[in-house]
Amino acid sequence: MPENTTLKKKIGTKAKILKVSTTLFSELGYKGTSVRKIAAEVGIRESAIYNHYKNKEEIFIEVSKEIFSSPFSAEDTDVREMAMRGKAYLSKFTTQYKLLTFDKSNENMFRLLMIELLQNAELREQFMSNFHDKNIKVLSEGFFIMMQNNLIRSQDPMVISYEFLSTLFYIRLQVTLLRFDSKSTNHLSTMFEKHVEFFWESIKV
Repeated sequence: MPENTTLKKKIGTKAKILKVSTTLFSELGYKGTSVRKIAAEVGIRESAIYNHYKNKEEIFIEVSKEIFSSPFSAEDTDVREMAMRGKAYLSKFTTQYKLLTFDKSNENMFRLLMIELLQNAELREQFMSNFHDKNIKVLSEGFFIMMQNNLIRSQDPMVISYEFLSTLFYIRLQVTLLRFDSKSTNHLSTMFEKHVEFFWESIKV
């Protein structure tokens, strides 16, 4: 079999493992999901899983990257160009965050990850690195550029980033808690946009 075909097949299998694992973790929980169950759903031998991942925890950590993903990052986005747009930069960041929040496909996984964060040190490290640190970094850079261009008042960009992100995360957590009790989240659907409006008014020149 040609090398590129083998590589594509391997990548395809790995993607399928992650997709199936996400579903199983969200439905059965971390403890209720096994490598054997994942392999059965993917349609491969259990031993074949270990060609891609060393254990169930590693699969879970990989899945968590998608759930805790940053709306955008400095590595794949022209932060300077977007930040020059001031409020529009915050609106775009918030819109992406809102889409992640109301995405029902990752709702159960987000809930599960909130629980597992207290029990898994590697997952906590993953969360801090791939969600918290990346978001604070990209927001800080954006706010710094806005200050340089006299769009907002001069102050500590990291502090502003913490202030801006913390409210978004709290709204996301609130949505999760309400849905857990099968309560309506309609009243929160506009909170993201209201947050941007309120925040921008408090920092603009």
